[in-house]
Amino acid sequence: MALFGALFLALLAGAHAEFPGCKIRVTSKALELVKQEGLRFLEQELETITIPDLRGKEGHFYYNISEVKVTELQLTSSELDFQPQQELMLQITNASLGLRFRRQLLYWFFYDGGYINASAEGVSIRTGLELSRDPAGRMKVSNVSCQASVSRMHAAFGGTFKKVYDFLSTFITSGMRFLLNQQICPVLYHAGTVLLNSLLDTVPVRSSVDELVGIDYSLMKDPVASTSNLDMDFRGAFFPLTERNWSLPNRAVEPQLQEEERMVYVAFSEFFFDSAMESYFRAGALQLLLVGDKVPHDLDMLLRATYFGSIVLLLELRVLAPPRCTIKPSGTTISVTASVTIALVPPDQPEVQLSSMTMDARLSAKMALRGKALRTQLDLRRFRIYSNHSALESLALIPLQAPLKTMLQIGVMPMLNERTWRGVQIPLPEGINFVHEVVTNHAGFLTIGADLHFAKGLREVIEKNRPADVRASTAPTPSTAAV
Repeated sequence: MALFGALFLALLAGAHAEFPGCKIRVTSKALELVKQEGLRFLEQELETITIPDLRGKEGHFYYNISEVKVTELQLTSSELDFQPQQELMLQITNASLGLRFRRQLLYWFFYDGGYINASAEGVSIRTGLELSRDPAGRMKVSNVSCQASVSRMHAAFGGTFKKVYDFLSTFITSGMRFLLNQQICPVLYHAGTVLLNSLLDTVPVRSSVDELVGIDYSLMKDPVASTSNLDMDFRGAFFPLTERNWSLPNRAVEPQLQEEERMVYVAFSEFFFDSAMESYFRAGALQLLLVGDKVPHDLDMLLRATYFGSIVLLLELRVLAPPRCTIKPSGTTISVTASVTIALVPPDQPEVQLSSMTMDARLSAKMALRGKALRTQLDLRRFRIYSNHSALESLALIPLQAPLKTMLQIGVMPMLNERTWRGVQIPLPEGINFVHEVVTNHAGFLTIGADLHFAKGLREVIEKNRPADVRASTAPTPSTAAV
């Protein structure tokens, strides 16, 4: 009985679970490109390492090492991988750091000072980024694990006390290696939890598409990593800006991502497009009023011949119900039902309705991904008008069918396509775009495979969005480094 109850509750929970309207998969094919851009950023961050002064005494010798600066970083071997539960793991081996510092030595009354170059060899870094969903639905770097070590250091001492420095070099380089070990991980922690999160803050969560509707790209759960990809589920729902709490129930099938040949895949369900069209419908955007010279010439001539000669005519199109999207392997279609009203507008008189009819139209939709915008090209495929009053009146409307269809193709479709081709941004960070896109239709959803392109460097985007913070306030204690 208990087992039956648990099964019933599980089925009930599944029945109320909401599917994502948009999914994104980043595959291992993208990691080499991400690694190259990430390592350039990491090199610049590690060059900001500041090492405390090193002071000491050995017998009658007093030494002080100060103004230690990292001058260069050479990364000879590195790997970036997906790892379950850790998400992203970067491993750097056998790297080297170039250093420059000021030396000061006092022996009795003799003093020696100057600048010297040094190198840290055998630098190993292993750091992992844990990604999660924050309360606002945004993806964040929630934790950074780090292990770092420097196996050996070399300093080319010279000057008056070269032999003395050679004697003290073991103490000095060992101390510097210890301090350097302690500084690497705090820098990486800050880079992950502060700087990379400022990059992720550029991904839209709930934002305006235009003056009428917005879109909700909040994550529905934490990102899921396997050994070959990283999957993210987004709500992918539009809403009218005047009804920000309105939500269309998602009854569409869940989009599936199986491919791994391209760097990234994006999937959109029918719900994604249905919520867009219903939001515009609720916002009152799906209607058109043509008066006088706004009516296309051919249609205007026919209407005047059919009804009244030179009196100004009014033509109104109003969508009666939210259009619906159907995605099949053969293509994507949008079904629209609208009313068409023809009226007279006598000078200084109320308008007089001449005819009212219903229009059914079917549009084909071709999706494309340009940069980071999902764009749509619409084409009128099927069209018919009829009367709700009588079959005889429907027959009388047949002469209007061709000019009305021409009016839609010439006057209405360009206006629709001008808006849909502007597109809507998909949830990508600033500076990253899609290239080489391929669209594939499935039953109830479509997928777009693409490669990634960094239109801006990570450093450029992060500097633009860098928060005003104090590094010491966000870094963990130096004990995270492997000494």
